[in-house]
Amino acid sequence: MKSACSIPLWIGMALFMSLASSAKQDRLAAQPAVLAPLAEHSLLTDITILPSNRLIAVGERGHILWSEDGVHWQQADVPVRANLNAVSFVDASHGWAVGHDASILHTQDGGASWQLQQFLPELDKPLLDVVFESREHGIAVGAYGLMYRTRDGGTSWEAEFHLELLDEEEQEYLLELKQDDPELYAVELTAILPHFNRIFVADNQLLMVGEAGFFAISDDFGQHWELLEPFYHGSLFDVAVTAEGHWLAVGLRGHVFLSEDEGESWQEMVLDSQATINSVIVLPEAIYLTGNAGLWAVSTDQGQSFVFSTEVDGRAIVNAVPFQQRMILATELGIRQLAQQSQKKP
Repeated sequence: MKSACSIPLWIGMALFMSLASSAKQDRLAAQPAVLAPLAEHSLLTDITILPSNRLIAVGERGHILWSEDGVHWQQADVPVRANLNAVSFVDASHGWAVGHDASILHTQDGGASWQLQQFLPELDKPLLDVVFESREHGIAVGAYGLMYRTRDGGTSWEAEFHLELLDEEEQEYLLELKQDDPELYAVELTAILPHFNRIFVADNQLLMVGEAGFFAISDDFGQHWELLEPFYHGSLFDVAVTAEGHWLAVGLRGHVFLSEDEGESWQEMVLDSQATINSVIVLPEAIYLTGNAGLWAVSTDQGQSFVFSTEVDGRAIVNAVPFQQRMILATELGIRQLAQQSQKKP
């Protein structure tokens, strides 16, 4: 099960890409993450809760933490030091984490130990999100249209390129280039697509958002895609479906969009903040938004309006999960906690 975050190339590009540079230790081989006493206070970029109620958080320098109570955290042994951006579990035991150097990690014991399935430092590109529909079938996506698929639980990962994720003009350009200049065509394949920031599993449909207003949907777990007409020209960093079946997309500079007709039309919501929004967390009783500059917003009317506040010393909140009447936050300062119904006005 996927919690809502995978840190796309943001939290201020300078902050995150500086971390990427620091992770380039030895590009020839993966190096294990260092066990750090203060790992739970370092930048964490995703968090999820397992059916067993174990919490798993991932972040910079290959840090993966787990906790049974949300208070005491243990750092797992991880075979790579790359910054990790997203974590997703298909059940209480089997999960995957993805990050820089197109790294893909797998656990079979609920996050206590991890194995490296893919490490491609030569690409110098991060994977930003990962989802699975079963223990065997999953997709990882990332910067510049990176997309990998596995049908064997990650024993092998195959790169995919979907022409239908480009607009008609770009498709025509690529097809002409394939005939006229095969070498340039091969180069363009690695850069023409936008960053794929987030995938959301909505029943039998995938919703994927990304850079420059990119929004695509799939009815067959990403084997074919439909590109939606842009309704916003800035980057989108998360998408979710409310209890009423409405789509909620969020992104740069506090932009929040609501669609009540599955993407046919969109209404921009007003949020009293221009901070970038990183994640949407949909619960039965409320919808939460997390963002940079400590952004924390709550809606109790299915996304029609939000009450805004600033938390954790104004530092970035990347994601959150509910746990025992609390919200456990993955932030720029590590793990933080809030009361689940925090609706403090600024």
